Amino acid sequence: MTKIKSVRTRVWNWTGPTVPPTGNFCTNASDVLWDKGDAMSSFRFHQWLTCEVETEDGTIGIGNAALAPTVVKKAIDDWFAPMVIGEDPFDYAYLWEKMYRRSHAWGRKGIGMTAISAVDLAIWDLMGKLTGKPVFKLLGGRTKEKIPVYYSKLYAGPIESMQAEAEEARKHGYQGYKMRFGWGPKDGMAGMRENLKRVEAVREVVGYDVDLMLECYQGWNVDYTKRMLPKLAKYEPRWLEEPVIADDVEGYRELNAMGIVPISGGEHEFSVIGCKDLIEKKAVSVLQYDTNRVGGITAAQKINAIAEAFQLPVIPHAGQMHNYHLTMANANCMIAEYFPVHDVEVGNELFYYIFEGDPDAVDGFIDLDDDKPGLGISITDKYLEHFEVTE
Repeated sequence: MTKIKSVRTRVWNWTGPTVPPTGNFCTNASDVLWDKGDAMSSFRFHQWLTCEVETEDGTIGIGNAALAPTVVKKAIDDWFAPMVIGEDPFDYAYLWEKMYRRSHAWGRKGIGMTAISAVDLAIWDLMGKLTGKPVFKLLGGRTKEKIPVYYSKLYAGPIESMQAEAEEARKHGYQGYKMRFGWGPKDGMAGMRENLKRVEAVREVVGYDVDLMLECYQGWNVDYTKRMLPKLAKYEPRWLEEPVIADDVEGYRELNAMGIVPISGGEHEFSVIGCKDLIEKKAVSVLQYDTNRVGGITAAQKINAIAEAFQLPVIPHAGQMHNYHLTMANANCMIAEYFPVHDVEVGNELFYYIFEGDPDAVDGFIDLDDDKPGLGISITDKYLEHFEVTE
């Protein structure tokens, strides 16, 4: 069997046009601080990392990471690449444990796990290409004919523009819609009313026959959320996402136990054990890990098994191909997040400017190709003029 001969990482720095930040765009964990300027700045992803793992026969698997790409690149180049070079990519479980355990003193959360995720994704893409099968076939195959998706944009803004965006999205038959809150605890009762006006306005457009998801992005706290939940209940939200910071697992548990609106979270959790704690403590009603943060596909499959045993649905964060393959192969993942292609704003959009092969939603569904090996994406040079690439 061919062995891994090299690992290549690149950081893609977006230099093209961006949508300028606006006030009350989306609450976030920095809102509690006195700050000047764009409070979302530290959560914007205007860089991305690609990780290419090549075998002796010239086959290349592609992984990626969106969190702190320059630091993740250093971790892969100096620590993780030497651990996998010379190894059989099909020993993926061994390679994952090797990376996880040999970096355990510093790497089991955040940067280390993000780096492991990028390498692991590349290894799964590699295995698919070497066997001539899509990754979801290696994971067990189709559990659904097509994947239903929900429209995930609708950042907070003027009510009229949010309604216009929702009305345009409705034409494409999405199975649900996710909107963001622009006001949090520091904004008091007046901010609460602004939040509620926008939920009501979006519900007026999309109606009550589809799901409406509400996103806080860690920008609230337990007290504020307790006050908001009864006010939100009449709008029948599918879930309230990340109301408090990721480390406040007890806060999640307390809010979820209220039973007023299902609480979701997990996109800022790392590792199998981190997600297990959320599940066992009943901290969330929907788990939303991101495969390129949580340890890659190897870790995600273990998390999916634990969640299924607890009958807890898993809906990975951010869509994108690495998450779609897991969604297709797991019955417990019933719907996928979907960001339509649009101008670079927060940065999730960069995925579509770096890679090609991601499926477009048609009538509220996406599909994966049974005959496209690996993850089904390739790195494109179509928008290269808008990037500065660091080797």
